[in-house]
Amino acid sequence: MNRKGLLSIALVTAVCAILSIFSPNYDWLLAVRMMVGFGAGGGLVYGSWFLEFVPSEYRGMWMMMYAGFWTMGTILEALLALMIMPRLGWRWLLALSSIPSFAGLLLFVFTVESPRYLCAIGRTRDAYDILKKIAVVNKTQLPPGKLVSSQVTEEHEELLSPGKSRISILKSGFSSLLMLLSPALLRNTLLIWVVYIGNAFSYYGIILLTSLFSSGQCQHSSIALNLNDDQSLYTNVLINSLAEIPGTILAAIMVDTIGRKFSVALMCGLSFLFLLPLLAPQLPALTTGLLFGARTFISGSFVIVGVYCREVYPTSVRSTGIGVANSVGRIGPMISPIVVVHLLRGCHQTAAIACFEAVLALSAVSVMLLSVETKGRELIDTQDV
Repeated sequence: MNRKGLLSIALVTAVCAILSIFSPNYDWLLAVRMMVGFGAGGGLVYGSWFLEFVPSEYRGMWMMMYAGFWTMGTILEALLALMIMPRLGWRWLLALSSIPSFAGLLLFVFTVESPRYLCAIGRTRDAYDILKKIAVVNKTQLPPGKLVSSQVTEEHEELLSPGKSRISILKSGFSSLLMLLSPALLRNTLLIWVVYIGNAFSYYGIILLTSLFSSGQCQHSSIALNLNDDQSLYTNVLINSLAEIPGTILAAIMVDTIGRKFSVALMCGLSFLFLLPLLAPQLPALTTGLLFGARTFISGSFVIVGVYCREVYPTSVRSTGIGVANSVGRIGPMISPIVVVHLLRGCHQTAAIACFEAVLALSAVSVMLLSVETKGRELIDTQDV
């Protein structure tokens, strides 16, 4: 992802966030919030850009710190909803929520083009100039030697199936996507997609479970919490949002000690265990505590998967890889409301939780089948086949 792409993403998010405040009806609000989601989803490539400036030995820790800002945003949004919605309504909530989008635009002036991206397209001189500026800011010097390109364009020819000319593929505009599905990357790509779908299904589904249990959607006497006022709903959402703090801290500790793959599998397993008692109705306080624990570990798993996805792909398809994985992963949040809401409103709590357990188990198995552990490995610019 180049610098212009990053700016486009920031602009779309900020402008559509403002437009949503003045929505005259629900259809308009739905349309502009969809565009906000489009921009927010594109924002994932910022992680790929950031990753390229971090030494491999500290990459896991720094990416967890990067993910910590997502956690901060989640908590602040829940806190805003608790304070603003009952008093001022949704327009003020959207207005205050849009402020970080414009802060991002202001901070954009400090961003630089990715040196790896410049090398990948043959602009090694520009890449060297940027690295030189970075060295000056950090009061150091570049190591001796000459900066050379990795000739990533040749990688396209090697990875794509025989008979496909480079010119025809580039003209089609799908060369990066085809590389993700090439024989050398296909297995990891498909497994990453499964893990993304599973993590997204579980993460957003647990958030939805919190809301449904808090509002007493199922009137079964054992699980109806009788907390139908908005204040209690926002309070419970805020409490469970705080679960992401220990989740991110645990992820930061584990990611560079036991590795990416095992960390994700372990966290999926722990989330599985916290949801297990909810196969049967529990007391309200215990239900909130179990959901807190489940969200702690699934949020940690989610951020580590994001680190792994950025590390496993070569430079030429890194942003495409994380973007496509996130897009495919949206299948999970699309399905989870249908499953969770339908089953819980029909008082089928056991079936709803069983769906989560199956998805978490599949995610844990899939991540262990990935062919590469990226802990301590340098980012790659080309892919050997």
